[in-house]
Amino acid sequence: MSIRERISGNEAIATAMRQINPDVFAAFPITPSTEIPQYFAQYVADGKVDTEFVTVESEHSSMSACMGAEAAGCRAITATSSAGLAFMYEMLWVVSSSRLPVTLACVNRALTGPININNDHSDSMGCRDAGWIQIYAENNQEAYDNYLQAMRIGEHKDVRLPVMICQDGFITSHAVENILLEDDDAVKAFVGEYKPENYLLKHDNPLAVGPYDVCPYYMEHKMQQVEAMKNAKQVILDVAADFKATFGREYGFFEEYLMDDAEIALVLIGSTAGTAKACIDKMRAEGKKVGLIKVRVFRPFPGEELAKALENCQVVAVMDKVEGFTNEGGPLYNETAAACINLNKRPKMINVVYGLGGRDITTTDIEKIYNHLYMIKETGEVKEHYLHIGQRSNVKEVF
Repeated sequence: MSIRERISGNEAIATAMRQINPDVFAAFPITPSTEIPQYFAQYVADGKVDTEFVTVESEHSSMSACMGAEAAGCRAITATSSAGLAFMYEMLWVVSSSRLPVTLACVNRALTGPININNDHSDSMGCRDAGWIQIYAENNQEAYDNYLQAMRIGEHKDVRLPVMICQDGFITSHAVENILLEDDDAVKAFVGEYKPENYLLKHDNPLAVGPYDVCPYYMEHKMQQVEAMKNAKQVILDVAADFKATFGREYGFFEEYLMDDAEIALVLIGSTAGTAKACIDKMRAEGKKVGLIKVRVFRPFPGEELAKALENCQVVAVMDKVEGFTNEGGPLYNETAAACINLNKRPKMINVVYGLGGRDITTTDIEKIYNHLYMIKETGEVKEHYLHIGQRSNVKEVF
């Protein structure tokens, strides 16, 4: 039986962690994820979990402790944001290449510099190719639900990869929303126990973790990671199907909002989907066939499925809440464009970078983007494909 609560996204994640009762939580605080280890430390003090709570001297040490714990056969978790995730960067690669399913709660925050504590996706997107599964949430409910599914995905024998569960800093992490929590016993039954086949403290099969890979082995090692990431797609869907059967809420690689007859569409990640949906409802009432795809799973990237969902659209704007500095667009745009390149009939496509450092975006802004897409539809011409919205400038904006 679901329990209705009013809590923040950070508390929702901490609650999921408490219900799972992991073996190790290695913690170092950084805004806006600090509340997660704070809540969890209270659970430890109150005897609500059996977790070994390791306070370390840095985020690099936090991920190192998680790696050691996982290598020893433990279920290990942590939480971080922004520069904290950047400080873990080396260890992110070591953990994924060692096939250790650490689960990390990433509360997205702009990367320094300049110093900024507000939300964009530059931290997790900066680690997008580190071999971690990445799943993003629109709201507090999704943050909680995604975390409950994470360990089932990462620990699966055909995957064995670390998982990053992302939510938007302050927008969801600190905002209080009504959500449904599940019963502790039901969560434990759904997530299950962690029973790795091989680990360092297993007496009868000595092994090495994170060894030096000479050139005759390194590429084969990487190909094993590639295959694991491919396998993760089906595992993500299987876990989501079981989650729906158990708790009634449905998830996939992405959510389609009024896409059945959409002529033009947006593709984006995270909490901005709520703003876009409000704009879509208004424009639909005016008779305009607009739609949205909210990407939930960024790694592994669901390219084939996303391309199929977009193939009947005429014009698409892919919105990135991070600057890629490529002069060709942000990471979500580049992935989406690559996925659509071989479609026999593909939409015209532009990139819109927005919200950097927490810059607000409104339904009016979203409507401007849709109107720009309608202009492209009518003229058949894309004058610029790499645009920004919301910045102050002496140059007149396109929108």
